[in-house]
Amino acid sequence: MRATPQEAADALKAGALILLPTETVYGLGADAGDPKAVAAIFEAKGRPRFNPLISHVAEAAAAAEIAVFGATAQALADAFWPGPLTIVAPVRSAARVCDLARAGLDSVAIRVPAHPMARAVLAAFGGPVVAPSANRSGRPSPTTFDDALEETGFAVAAAVDGGPCQVGLESTVVSVLDGRVALLRPGAVTRAQ
Repeated sequence: MRATPQEAADALKAGALILLPTETVYGLGADAGDPKAVAAIFEAKGRPRFNPLISHVAEAAAAAEIAVFGATAQALADAFWPGPLTIVAPVRSAARVCDLARAGLDSVAIRVPAHPMARAVLAAFGGPVVAPSANRSGRPSPTTFDDALEETGFAVAAAVDGGPCQVGLESTVVSVLDGRVALLRPGAVTRAQ
């Protein structure tokens, strides 16, 4: 079950789910462009499909290929990436992050995680990976490999052990749409920051 970053990337390419460590919490990962794989995440978590998923990429340059970043979004990315901030911006490439992952919206939630194992998986995969917390809906988000395995390990083909999560709290989500900035979810990056 324990996998290297390359084995996890290969599982993603095959349409399977993985457990992905990040600095915030463990994620249940799938290829963001594969509707069947994305549907499997909603199934495993028991998560409502109207709730969009965050796409994770290895570098800020990859985020700019998927989302339209104006000056404000770029300033946030420059200040907090890699790290526990998710930016919601207009979608540039709907093919890269499928409709189901975006809950039918014309925006996309995107993040560059700081965890080296997460970035290794993302770099080996070469595309966006949706990775909501690896818990079943309504339960605490897992911050250790064993807790992640217990929660949703039944649904994955590969699991990357990245040790305990350093932050242990979900990413902050900030929307940068129509010239307005809005805090959608408080998290590891504070409003003051």
